[in-house]
Amino acid sequence: MESITNKITITYSDAAVNELLRGIPLTECGQRPSFNQNEEMFVKLPNPVEICSFPVHHDIRTPRPGKDYMKAIQSIITGLSRQVPGLLADLQYYFDPAEVLHPCFFRVFRVKESTYLYLLRLDLSFRNYYSTMLRAGSNDSTPAYRTGYVFFEADIIPLSEAHSQGNRFTDFYVDQIVSQNWIGETGRGYMVQGIWIDHELTKFFSKLFTPENLRIYPYYPFSCKYRTLCHSLLDIGPEGRKTGVPRLHRALETVRPWMDFIQRLLKTRPFDPDMKEFKTLKSSVPLYWQNIWDSFTFKAYLNEADMKEFSLVN
Repeated sequence: MESITNKITITYSDAAVNELLRGIPLTECGQRPSFNQNEEMFVKLPNPVEICSFPVHHDIRTPRPGKDYMKAIQSIITGLSRQVPGLLADLQYYFDPAEVLHPCFFRVFRVKESTYLYLLRLDLSFRNYYSTMLRAGSNDSTPAYRTGYVFFEADIIPLSEAHSQGNRFTDFYVDQIVSQNWIGETGRGYMVQGIWIDHELTKFFSKLFTPENLRIYPYYPFSCKYRTLCHSLLDIGPEGRKTGVPRLHRALETVRPWMDFIQRLLKTRPFDPDMKEFKTLKSSVPLYWQNIWDSFTFKAYLNEADMKEFSLVN
């Protein structure tokens, strides 16, 4: 979806699940996410939840999931809403037939004439070091397991259009400010790989709006996804989303006039915070940005399995 089209289509949204979501109290999460060594974002739960088995072979041409699938989704929402209600509060659900293990939740915001999509994608994949197997998977179903962690992506995405029928959203069109993120290929024969500048743009955007010596790795507050500038949230509750939307709006106003220049620069060499062109642009960024993350830093530690994780201290 990211590389092929700028369109996000809501093919199916379950009424029972949305009613369940509306019943979640509008409270905050009470904790900020941490990261594992693979730069994946997660929240540690007070008590483990059970993740049911899902069918493996789902026909992506069928936009409506089965009843058993929806029952499993309702069970997961109920378990998470009791422990981190702010994670799912004030959101709507939609089913992505190509990503059965990534249930999607969203909210649309508007700032002046601009429209933004907050998109939360849970990752229900089984992870050995973070889960206890309850029932093994098979060719037809994923494992059922218990875990004290919930992994997810939480991004605000700028939109050029949002289509609806009645009171239901049907299509979102991403405001793609990156004209071309593919720059070539490397390797030979079967080892040919494409080269994209998404990660270089992510580093450029994030360093542009954070204090020069701030240690925020592995968190990138601004990223290149869907060929645009997105804002990844640390404050994932309802109030954090409301704060993040105008922040992304201001960031877009800053980088949009420079995008052709930034793309040409990163197509010729990898990002380096010491490059003259970057320092020139950073010197023009308003001081407003220096005060947002000035007290943020991430501390690295080893978890119970001796794997590196990163927690926010501020």
